[in-house]
Amino acid sequence: MVAGRGADRPATVADVHAIATSMPHVQQVGGSRDNAVYQVGGKSFVFFRNPRPDAFDPDTDERYDDVIVFWVPDEADKLALVQDPDHPAFTTPHFDGHLSVLVRASRLGELTRRQLAELIIDGWLSRASARRAADWLAAHPDRSLD
Repeated sequence: MVAGRGADRPATVADVHAIATSMPHVQQVGGSRDNAVYQVGGKSFVFFRNPRPDAFDPDTDERYDDVIVFWVPDEADKLALVQDPDHPAFTTPHFDGHLSVLVRASRLGELTRRQLAELIIDGWLSRASARRAADWLAAHPDRSLD
């Protein structure tokens, strides 16, 4: 969670970068087309995806060019997010069985910065080593970045 001023304002792409890099032991690597990929211990937990045929506008058939992939702890979390009509997360058949959700950058503002932080923290915790996750949780019992 993000505490303090600005936690309840609409989330932005800049927040994705800021929150991901604020987590410990994070390395930003360049994905294809130099899209940002955030990793902990060599495992991705957030990345900006290239346009792919599985994520497209149903009205125009144009590929979405602003998809961000967020890892989630488990299938139950994934289903809760993609089935929540108030959450912009979605998935595609390509991601069946993959513990992640997709969110278009153009829809990040439907989340608060606090909600975005929760999504990123959960992804980081699910991909970090058990020791790193335990250390972070011990230092942040309220799961807050502040």
